[in-house]
Amino acid sequence: MATEQTAGRVTRRRVRTRANLLDAAFEVFAAKGFGRVSIEEVCEAAGYSRGAFYSNFDSLDELFFALYRQRADLIARQVADALAGDGPDLDVPASVDRVTEVLLLDLDWLLVKTDFLVHAARDPAVAQSLLEHRARLRGAIADRLARARGHTPLPAVLGDADAAARAVVAAYDGVTTQLLLDKDVDGARAWLKQLLTALLTDGSASRTHS
Repeated sequence: MATEQTAGRVTRRRVRTRANLLDAAFEVFAAKGFGRVSIEEVCEAAGYSRGAFYSNFDSLDELFFALYRQRADLIARQVADALAGDGPDLDVPASVDRVTEVLLLDLDWLLVKTDFLVHAARDPAVAQSLLEHRARLRGAIADRLARARGHTPLPAVLGDADAAARAVVAAYDGVTTQLLLDKDVDGARAWLKQLLTALLTDGSASRTHS
């Protein structure tokens, strides 16, 4: 019993250490840029030694992927919840309203993500890992759209649910790129709403919903 309790405390402490390192890294990356941050700076910001870092992560790339996974999972949950509805039927305009109201539009995160995207573009191995993580977000969206499709047909131009999910993610990417420049979060939400409604309906749904 004592051994199990000790192991439990160690596990909880390790989870806290990992979470603190992730939080500190996020702040440092946002302030200085991903490519300009060292492991020592992350450790100093978190109040840990290099040993604590390496007991949780092999590299800054791995730490970033853990950050990316957190936010990709959060965005996937936000989108999936907003598209969940009350059953198989999908009220697209209402769901788009919910998505754009709750979707993560965090400027610091967008700065960090953009820095890392440039880094990944120059390293095929890192790029492949990033593509795999992005695919998880598309998969969550495509799954919901596929389950609803029999009740709520998608515009024929989109093809299947996977293509529709790619279009949704592309719209998000485009809107957030503009957001990085003009810092207009409210404007970004309004523009994203218009894009998603146009993508996922034939136009008649948005008119009847208004």
